[in-house]
Amino acid sequence: MNQNSNTQELVITRILDLPIAWVWKGWTDPKLVALWWGPAHYTSPRCEIDFRVGGKYLFCMQAPLEQGGQVYYNTGIYTKIVPEERLEFTQSLSDADGIPIDPADVGMPPDFPKEVQFIMEFKALSDTKTELTIIEYNWTMGQMSKYAVMGMNQSLDKFASIIGSLHR
Repeated sequence: MNQNSNTQELVITRILDLPIAWVWKGWTDPKLVALWWGPAHYTSPRCEIDFRVGGKYLFCMQAPLEQGGQVYYNTGIYTKIVPEERLEFTQSLSDADGIPIDPADVGMPPDFPKEVQFIMEFKALSDTKTELTIIEYNWTMGQMSKYAVMGMNQSLDKFASIIGSLHR
């Protein structure tokens, strides 16, 4: 738990049946990210990555038509890159140009943070297995943090399936 008692860290750890190089590439190659980004049944029609410290990314996810078809953008800055070991970046809701927006301006509840800090740790367990740990900071305790965990787990399910099928 953070020092601010109103926020919490979200920690998700996943063992993937993929070599570490493929897990790393799946998170850093925009063509691959676009294949899996977003919760179940969402698509990612746009993904741009300037992969360097200080570089910016813009990810788009679109809800399925039966859920309204809304388009959401996330942007952030890469703050630390240690190849196949650690990735740190910020993430905010944004407009289509990658300009951060206030979550309240797009109808998000008050417990949706304006910026989330991510730390991702990649650990090779063998030549064919990787442990991925994702830590998200600045989430307010509430319903949105539960949705964030659910959405990331659904995204990781897609990641394992899609990147796994490309690897094999």
